[in-house]
Amino acid sequence: MKPSIAVLGCGYWGANHVRTLKGLGVLTAVSDVNAARAEGFAVEHDCLAIAPSELFSRDDVDAVVMALPPQFHAEQAVRAVEAGKDVLVEKPIALTVPDAERAVAAAERNDRIFMTGHVLRFHPAFEKLKALIDDGELGVVKYIHSHRLGLGKFHTENDALWDLAPHDLSMILAITGQAPTDVRGEGAALLDRLSDFAHLHMHFPGGLRGHLFTSRLNPYRERRLTVVGTKAMAVFDDVEPWERKLAVYRHEVWQDSGQWLATTNEPTYVPVEDGMPLTRELEHFIHCIQTREPPRTSGEEGIEVLRILTAGTIAHT
Repeated sequence: MKPSIAVLGCGYWGANHVRTLKGLGVLTAVSDVNAARAEGFAVEHDCLAIAPSELFSRDDVDAVVMALPPQFHAEQAVRAVEAGKDVLVEKPIALTVPDAERAVAAAERNDRIFMTGHVLRFHPAFEKLKALIDDGELGVVKYIHSHRLGLGKFHTENDALWDLAPHDLSMILAITGQAPTDVRGEGAALLDRLSDFAHLHMHFPGGLRGHLFTSRLNPYRERRLTVVGTKAMAVFDDVEPWERKLAVYRHEVWQDSGQWLATTNEPTYVPVEDGMPLTRELEHFIHCIQTREPPRTSGEEGIEVLRILTAGTIAHT
């Protein structure tokens, strides 16, 4: 049986969830504090429009996808799981670690699925990159760096770090399989008190290092994750066309007579299965609802991402 899923929050990203869930045949309802907006989506997608105050008491709703401003995620997630609903909560799942821990603990206590909306974990190019790493194609991973830059979006509650970095942190955590032992942040606020540029520097057990750069005031778009291993380097570049999204560079560096030498090679572009990350993410959520398997992007991962964000946040006065 397919579950009946509602979307709470019909803004920009919530609208994408609504359309995708409708295409998957599991959309039951939409809900938003703006009743007219919810009703418009309900008419367009032939589903119910339910007021947020009534959503969690409905027996015809099995699960809820939450795409709210992040300051509301934890409270609504707790309400949902205590009412017996499985939840997919968009990133960030809260604005504080204690709030996130409270929401995830409530899901565990009520035996509910809690999935974090780290959509790039379901990108076919990242899945292929992860498989290459797991198969030893890059050797031992020594360094990971990511750049996620562009113009906008501008939020009043979360800065460039909190808005953009969760995508890359979730991928970095999946590659490393462990949390960083040290996090140092840098930030610059040009518009107001929130960082428009942010850097994270991370140390992981075993000597692996990581670096992350986000910006919402950049004149060009960049969506690039680079992994440096002892045998090869790989780049997942989501701005590139599909056939060039994943590149492997087999450069060689060695020492001879006290001198460092290197050869460079043209990249090999790795074939990647076609597929929309959001569709694959929601298919995984449906699978977890049906099988009760833990999600790939669990609530615990969402909490760990928040711990890193909190440690790396720079306050501007």
